[in-house]
Amino acid sequence: MTIKLELLEAALRNALGEQLQSLSLALGEVTIVVKSQDYLSAMRVLRDHADLHFEELLDLCGVDYSTYGDGVWEGSRFAVVSHLLSIKHNWRVRVRVFAPDDEMPVVASMIDTWPSANWYEREAFDFFGILFEGHNDLRRILTDYGFIGHPFRKDFPVSGYVEMRYDPEQKRVIYQPVTIDPRENVPRVIREEQYGVK
Repeated sequence: MTIKLELLEAALRNALGEQLQSLSLALGEVTIVVKSQDYLSAMRVLRDHADLHFEELLDLCGVDYSTYGDGVWEGSRFAVVSHLLSIKHNWRVRVRVFAPDDEMPVVASMIDTWPSANWYEREAFDFFGILFEGHNDLRRILTDYGFIGHPFRKDFPVSGYVEMRYDPEQKRVIYQPVTIDPRENVPRVIREEQYGVK
């Protein structure tokens, strides 16, 4: 571990204290986990504390852990993962928070802390169904407004539930049940030793 990562680890432990649930170092990156009830205050500490000064939110995404580790995952199903950058100190941190309720995943919104979180949170809501408390415009951003379900959840069917097409008789787009027959694609394996050699 480099001295820079040691300094970052010490600064995170010092600034967050009891709000820090866990801290891990892997592949030269620091990942911290905070509890959902501490999420908003911990993120503000990360932004405002002079030793940390993470002034930029680079990314925020949802994660569905329901099949993580070949289905042996026993923790909460949904998490929100954020990547923060401190330009002043030239370091990064990954922050993970788990939604306490799998049926209705809710975490605090970061749009008042970092306005760039707006569209990221809308995407996490659209794809995973994660609700962000305090978000003033939480609506779909990439799927159609009439879309049913959240397509990045592990239990969402690969072919979806409905398909849409333009009906020339009705002169509008209509929704109908999926008509694609499910099938398994088996990759073709080439076993000829001299294949492609002239």
